[in-house]
Amino acid sequence: MHEISKALEVWTLQTLLNISILLGLLALGLALIQPYYRSLREHLTLRVSVELWDIFTVFLVDFFLAVVVLVGFVVLNPDIMADIKVAVPFGPLATVLFAIALVVRLFYNGHRPENKNFPASLWLMFAANLINIFGFSFVMEAASGEYLQQHPSAFWTFIKTYLRSNANPHGLELAQITFYVCFPLLIAVFIWGFVQAMKHYKPMKDEL
Repeated sequence: MHEISKALEVWTLQTLLNISILLGLLALGLALIQPYYRSLREHLTLRVSVELWDIFTVFLVDFFLAVVVLVGFVVLNPDIMADIKVAVPFGPLATVLFAIALVVRLFYNGHRPENKNFPASLWLMFAANLINIFGFSFVMEAASGEYLQQHPSAFWTFIKTYLRSNANPHGLELAQITFYVCFPLLIAVFIWGFVQAMKHYKPMKDEL
């Protein structure tokens, strides 16, 4: 029974991580197609529908980013990284960049195309997705053991031995180093976002 529950836990976490990688790509794509949004917006006649459309197109990107960051935060711990395939240091580093992009969008008007911080949020998401693409395609889904038996490759063997978080012992060691570096960075981004959020709440003056 314990083996079944452990296998289910591993499968669930691995699936969440894989989905979050796709959501990161989707968030970037949705943020990039602003001209497409404007062309569709022209067909909306009611003012309420226009406002709802504008809110929806912004919220969807931020929602996907929030999911990506939360999943990345859950996965970024030594125990889980020892159980599932995480591309280290690529996946955790991408999570940090996604978190920074989310803070820029939420608290620095990076969600507005006309704002100077909008391109910065796009570049952050672009860099994070590039890192995730490499980590997913070359590390998490590297050439299988069956393939390497027939076609030995020093490149693929190195990647599977050193850059997968659950590869014992080298991958586990790199996962620990990645945790020591990326976890404090992620916490720092969370604190940064919290501080920026609190600036919007000014203390009320006591009424005399």
